[in-house]
Amino acid sequence: MSELKEALKSWRRYLHMHPETAFEELKTSEFLAERLEEMGLEVHRGIGGTGIVADLKVGDGTGIIGLRADMDAIHLEEQNELDYKSIYQGKMHACGHDGHMATLLGAAKILSECRNFKGTVRFLFQPAEELGKGAYAMIRDGLLEKYPMDEIYGLHNAPAYPEGRFLTRAGHICSSEDNFEIIIRGRGGHASTPHLVIDPLVPAAEIFLALQTIVSRNVLPNDFAVISCTELHTDGAHNTIPGTVSILGDTRSYSPEVQKLIEERMKRICESTCQMNGARCEFKYTHEFAPTINWAEQAATAVNAAIRVVGEENVEENCLPFRGSEDFGVFLEKIPGCFVYLGAGKEGEKPGSLHSAHFDYNDDILETGAKYFAELVKCRLGCK
Repeated sequence: MSELKEALKSWRRYLHMHPETAFEELKTSEFLAERLEEMGLEVHRGIGGTGIVADLKVGDGTGIIGLRADMDAIHLEEQNELDYKSIYQGKMHACGHDGHMATLLGAAKILSECRNFKGTVRFLFQPAEELGKGAYAMIRDGLLEKYPMDEIYGLHNAPAYPEGRFLTRAGHICSSEDNFEIIIRGRGGHASTPHLVIDPLVPAAEIFLALQTIVSRNVLPNDFAVISCTELHTDGAHNTIPGTVSILGDTRSYSPEVQKLIEERMKRICESTCQMNGARCEFKYTHEFAPTINWAEQAATAVNAAIRVVGEENVEENCLPFRGSEDFGVFLEKIPGCFVYLGAGKEGEKPGSLHSAHFDYNDDILETGAKYFAELVKCRLGCK
């Protein structure tokens, strides 16, 4: 095993064993900062809470490339039996952010040793991706003013795709995520006297079904959109008509225009349906994740770098967009860049699932990811 691969594996397993959730990544960020300083990088701590920016400047080049990894774990009790199993109850790296951090540390190690470029590489370790708040927090804290970048690149593991295969595309690569809560207030009472109440379950049922017509009848068929009602709560009982019903869920889309259409149509359907039934409606809609939309030039660069690392046969340059959400999209609203997926599935094995209590990162793709990031810098900042 190479020295780099051994270091990557060691870092990743330490991080897996010590998961920290959103905006609590204090020990994680300190571990990363220490490793980066050992490599000779200039480290800036406490950006957006626990975020880190580490600079590697070589020569007199003026170009600045940002490379980003997410740091936070999720609230989940790990079910794996591993030597490096999470030591914190109810917290684990079940989305692979431990691997993303180790991969970016590996890129820093490669670039700090080979120094085959002119310019500055900014390594961003971002908190709170799972909440969709970390990128915003770093930007609000002056990231782009204090540490400007010409372009930015990110990576996420994809266990459903073959190990070592890169997937990306120009344009939308990840969906937005918006959350909603619809509170319907009627007048409860005994189940035997429905004529004396205002039953909120009736408009709730009508709303539940009517929301699905937004996708089928209002969204252009070529556009992607999903509206999912995921929770239904009442204050009733088996013999009591409730006074209040709450419907919760989320929506997904790839464009701000579709996001806006969904929100406006949902609000109108909810309010008019409640009015028709004599109930009152409270409509809450929040934007959790922006869509992640890759820039064309940077997507082409990402494809080129991936081909140099794994060969053309292992790079899909116009993949289908992913349904999940990723707050890297916030950076791409401000800076040109590209987000890619790196396959992690082992041949002959059932693909692992992100956010599963049995998830474990595939250590065999760590070096591939690190070399990809290093190749990106070489492509954009050139050789000395």
